[in-house]
Amino acid sequence: IELPKICVLGTQSAGKSSVLESIVGMDFLPRGEGLCTRRPLELRLNHVPENEGKPFGIFEEIPGQKFYDFDVIRQKIEELTDKKAGLKKNIIDDPIILNIKSHTCPDLTVVDLPGITRIRLKDSEQGEDIEKVTMGMAQKYCKDPLTIILAVISANTDITTSEGLKMAMDIDKEQKRTFGVLTKVDIMDQGTNAKKTLLGQEVPLRLGYVALKNRSQLDIINKMKVKE
Repeated sequence: IELPKICVLGTQSAGKSSVLESIVGMDFLPRGEGLCTRRPLELRLNHVPENEGKPFGIFEEIPGQKFYDFDVIRQKIEELTDKKAGLKKNIIDDPIILNIKSHTCPDLTVVDLPGITRIRLKDSEQGEDIEKVTMGMAQKYCKDPLTIILAVISANTDITTSEGLKMAMDIDKEQKRTFGVLTKVDIMDQGTNAKKTLLGQEVPLRLGYVALKNRSQLDIINKMKVKE
């Protein structure tokens, strides 16, 4: 039975993984500059009461093993990505399925998609059709009428150039299931703000926008927790 999902859609480095970690309430996704998500990651979240023990994760590709250390979960995501997609920045449509049981998360299935990529990276195994591959993947996961689309947009770029938002609006023409998520509001140029975007005065969205302050790359390097 296809249950509703939330798909996180946007260009590379728009902050999709940070948005997901805010929803789950924990750090566990591969982080770094540039390309991190190279296989779709389907997170099946189960909320359990706090008194039922420590949060843990189970990978469908590693049956019978529970991982209680979320740093190890991050390493495993990286290993499973390298195993199928190779070491040279290739992006493939072969999802990693991770079940997480924790008191910090809601009952929800969330899909983290590789960012829409226009040009192949130098010295990578990406094909010249990388834009077609990443857009095709986004289309496939977001076209289900039950899926809620989170269009993640960097506030420090012009919203009218957002590939993720345009794609979400093309897939969900009636805008019944698309939310705009503005990231990087804290690093907008001094003297500018996101007010017009948030009020829907630039690109109106029927369900509107929400702005998120995520951790910066420096915060991540300094091991700042999502809760902080």
